[in-house]
Amino acid sequence: MNQSSLGFDDLLALLASFLKPTALMELGLLVACMALSWLVVSRLQRVVMQRHGSVLFGQHVVDGVLFPVLALLLAFGARRLMPLLGMKVLVFKLIIPVLSALVAIRLSAKVLRAVMPDSRWVKFLERSVSWLAWGGSILWITGILPAIMEEFENIEFKIGASHVTLRAMIEGGLTAVFVLVLALWLSSVIEARLLRNATTDLSLRKIAVNLTRAVLLFLGLLFALTAAGIDLTALGVLGGALGVGIGFGLQKLAANYISGFVILAERSLRIGDMVKVDNFEGRISDIKTRYTVVRALNGREAIIPNELLITQRVENSSLADPQVLLTTVVQIAYGSDVEAVMAALVEVVSAVPRVLATPEPSVQLSNFAADGLELTVVFWIADPHNGQGGVRSDVNLAILRRLTELGVEIPFPQRVLHQRAG
Repeated sequence: MNQSSLGFDDLLALLASFLKPTALMELGLLVACMALSWLVVSRLQRVVMQRHGSVLFGQHVVDGVLFPVLALLLAFGARRLMPLLGMKVLVFKLIIPVLSALVAIRLSAKVLRAVMPDSRWVKFLERSVSWLAWGGSILWITGILPAIMEEFENIEFKIGASHVTLRAMIEGGLTAVFVLVLALWLSSVIEARLLRNATTDLSLRKIAVNLTRAVLLFLGLLFALTAAGIDLTALGVLGGALGVGIGFGLQKLAANYISGFVILAERSLRIGDMVKVDNFEGRISDIKTRYTVVRALNGREAIIPNELLITQRVENSSLADPQVLLTTVVQIAYGSDVEAVMAALVEVVSAVPRVLATPEPSVQLSNFAADGLELTVVFWIADPHNGQGGVRSDVNLAILRRLTELGVEIPFPQRVLHQRAG
């Protein structure tokens, strides 16, 4: 049996040895390791000015990932040093598996909460990891886990030309989970760094985040397969089958993913643009690798597949310039001083909030209508994402007040009735 584990008789002897003075010395050394870990992590948090609640430091230093990792390293070093000093290892045989389980629980919980803050599966995954970690540490302390792993070593499976033991598969699976958790953590950290204070280059940062996450997860998967002892050349058949599946059943899904990267790379659509797609108009709130979220001014959100944005016509009100031209029409009675009215309307429309001074508003005599002279008021705004109905209403109210002040009549519809004699 592995020397680093304990049998049942050894466990009883260990419990009885806690009353000896050497155990008290180990407890003192353990408290010193914990105190040193807390001091180093708290000082490091102040130096790097890391925000509270992060994965490494947590809310109160001790609830982050860095504290149990540093405590585990110090405890492991103290355990290696004690035999050189003539001390028998007792307490550290228990505390090292406990700290290892604590590191696994803290890392998985913090990363899952950072990557999936709103997911309902986070608590379930946290409980599952906690049970596995604490159960594994208890089995390791009692010596049951090493015996089970030795039995698993004798069970082999044939994958292609490779022979893989059940123990290697379990260890590879655990390694895969650990590597994928680290990849998700690194990708979330990179995403937070890249998207911080994002302005005009948000789309480029978004594609960098998506590519980074895909590369990290791919490398983590390859590393995990290698750790499990699986020959990567045996995956050639699987890759061919996957290619056939993409060509038939997953064609639309692959097209949406590729279209998402094309949109982000070309920057034809950017987060914050006002667009109209399939008679749905709104502001782009997010661009994912598979779909794009468009939020209308009334609060409704549309999830549009990226392929649709590539293959169909999309109206973008703010692609090259966020300024949008708006018009409104008013009629005045025949016989009015048209030039004076037009100058007055330009002046009053220019004073309306949200109406741009450059380009300047203008008024055009657009039609000799049946009931009066038709004037078209043209003006520009630079914030179409705030809606167009409000600013058009403000312009119409300003025009109505000014025409009332000038005594200019807005004609009612007129009809001439001819009556036949006799």
